[in-house]
Amino acid sequence: MKKLWLVLLSLGLIMAFSVSAFAVDVKVSAEYYAAGLYLNKVSVDSGYDDQQKREWEEPPSTAFYFQRLRMGVDFIVSPCLKLVTRFDAMERIWGGARSSGYGGRDDDDYYELSANSAGTRAENENIAFDLVYIDYIAPVGQFKVGYQLDRVWGTVFGDRANGNPAGQIQYWKSFGPATLFVGYAKEVDNSWSAVSVNYGINATRTDRDLDSYRLGAIYNFKTSQVMGETGVLFTYDRDATCRGKACDSYMSNIYIIDPYVKAKIGPVALQAEAQYWFGDAKKFEGYVTGEQNVSISALSVYLDATANFGMFTVGGSAAYLSGDDYGSEDTIGGGINTAGLDWNPCLILFNQDLLYWVGPITGHTVSVVNNEMSNAWFGQLRAGVKPTPQLDILLAVSYAQADKKNRNPYIDYNSTYPGGTYGTEIDLTGTYKITNNLTYMLGIGYLFTGDNFKGKDRAGEGYKIQDDFIVINKLTLTF
Repeated sequence: MKKLWLVLLSLGLIMAFSVSAFAVDVKVSAEYYAAGLYLNKVSVDSGYDDQQKREWEEPPSTAFYFQRLRMGVDFIVSPCLKLVTRFDAMERIWGGARSSGYGGRDDDDYYELSANSAGTRAENENIAFDLVYIDYIAPVGQFKVGYQLDRVWGTVFGDRANGNPAGQIQYWKSFGPATLFVGYAKEVDNSWSAVSVNYGINATRTDRDLDSYRLGAIYNFKTSQVMGETGVLFTYDRDATCRGKACDSYMSNIYIIDPYVKAKIGPVALQAEAQYWFGDAKKFEGYVTGEQNVSISALSVYLDATANFGMFTVGGSAAYLSGDDYGSEDTIGGGINTAGLDWNPCLILFNQDLLYWVGPITGHTVSVVNNEMSNAWFGQLRAGVKPTPQLDILLAVSYAQADKKNRNPYIDYNSTYPGGTYGTEIDLTGTYKITNNLTYMLGIGYLFTGDNFKGKDRAGEGYKIQDDFIVINKLTLTF
């Protein structure tokens, strides 16, 4: 009997100390989309070999429906404390093959992280949590601890909110119009643990992780003519994942300076961002002989302007991402500085959503149409009209070419593709607002494929490319 009373008393104490938890408010937000697409060709390779004077296998078209539910749930314990969570569910093609083990083609789908999640592709086809972190506003500032969106700063350019989240500790502190940010992210952990067997030799050594340290500041400004914000972020990535291996044994110390500005001047919205990457791509350890250290010097610049004149809008975007000079073996000048995963300026070219659902749209050799934008000069002009409050129509014309011609690995290390043009794309989209929470989008895009995607071109090999087009429609519910 004494034991029973002891148990009941213990339960009572637990209940008493947990009363505040019963008062938790729950805030739910979600986005669900169901979409369908038709892509005329899954490769811009024409399928014709001029040298042999014969047709290769013609690349097929593809058409399918797909969907995703992304839901955020915030558990609000008090006005200054909450637990933030987010998960993706039922992310799949209607009636299509699943990931490896479920009729899919890639064994890595079952084990490796999806490109846009903290879970694998197999988990996202059912349910996978991406974000779980504590958000606490203390008298000394705001703290965020846990798995959060990673590599998000300034404008959409270079951002990776649609990429893999990371375990982070963030601190934010406001001083009037200014805000200070200090952050740490554990990008890769190769420590010995109960689940580290797949990391092989790294798990039996110390200091084999990738850690990222961030320091930033934001300033908000407002006058009678202009309002906006400006900021700068300094990032230091210490990558020790290649230390101690017999085949490389080097450290990477990468620094990024990332300033941006966003402003609204009358009817015109302006934004700009730049990223300068520098440091050591490969700094070989003392006992390694015969290897040359490799440094980094890469630049990315983004400009965007949109003017709103009632029912009409006009705008444009420009981007520069430095390419690598393959004649210089001691410096990396491009390739690592991409435009990120969140900015999809075209329906086909550089479109990461298309890459995720369709896969790589290939040219010859290793060229891919819908990879992340890198090594590029890019320009786009836009014009839109809103004939009714519910309907928004936008026409965009884009052109891109390589800053440096891409490497041709099938001839020799310093050879490049003969062509450097990515192509010209014309996109027409219409978005209709059915209700405040439900929208329907229809888009058509046509790519005039550039000669970069001819890939290798030895003497006598007359490779040919072809244009491509896409039709996509998408129903999106948000609340």
